[in-house]
Amino acid sequence: MGNSQQKILIVDDEPDIVELLQYNLNKEGYDVKSASNGVDAIKLAKEFQPNLILMDIMMPQMDGISTVSQMRDLEVLKDTYIIFLTSRSEEYSEIAAFEAGANDFITKPIKPRALMSRISAYFKRDSQVVKDNNVVSEGDLTIDRGSYTVMKGDQKVVLPKKEFELLFFLASNPGTVYSRDELLKKIWGADVYVVARTVDVHIRKVREKLGDNCIHTVKGIGYKFSPDF
Repeated sequence: MGNSQQKILIVDDEPDIVELLQYNLNKEGYDVKSASNGVDAIKLAKEFQPNLILMDIMMPQMDGISTVSQMRDLEVLKDTYIIFLTSRSEEYSEIAAFEAGANDFITKPIKPRALMSRISAYFKRDSQVVKDNNVVSEGDLTIDRGSYTVMKGDQKVVLPKKEFELLFFLASNPGTVYSRDELLKKIWGADVYVVARTVDVHIRKVREKLGDNCIHTVKGIGYKFSPDF
């Protein structure tokens, strides 16, 4: 998919920031629209249905955290990447952003070239990930749920069932951050009692076999499958 087919929504109340972002995104061939507050952003996003949203936190009428929380309740935006671009650098702001449904959190000042590379990586991931009911592939990693096999290049990697299911679930939802409790419910089930640290142990074992660059820790939140970053 070419950049001209990818739609990006900028949500920021600083005209200089919007102008800078719009200039660089247009230069890369993206279809770009902007809004200066959360209320307008939600209305525009429903119509525009962007592939990616760049979101500020501090805005009039509705802040970015509340805006993203409402956006994630909309079916048309469930697969949209949302990246916070903000001058807020406190850990609690970052945690709140991920809890609201963000995929990424970047502090200002903006570095245009680095941001363009980050955005490109998200869209590249879309083109690399091939899904059907049983298979997820990205780069040299192929996870086949039908045969419970993992291939890293030409090498077969053997994972016990729970390690495999954990990897498959995260890889099927790249970029999405899941808390330990969410992963416990998804993989072990709500009726099975295991402590939260069980997830940490299984993640560590998967990393030992596949490397550290597939499953990333999001401090204070949980884990995500994000091999590009």
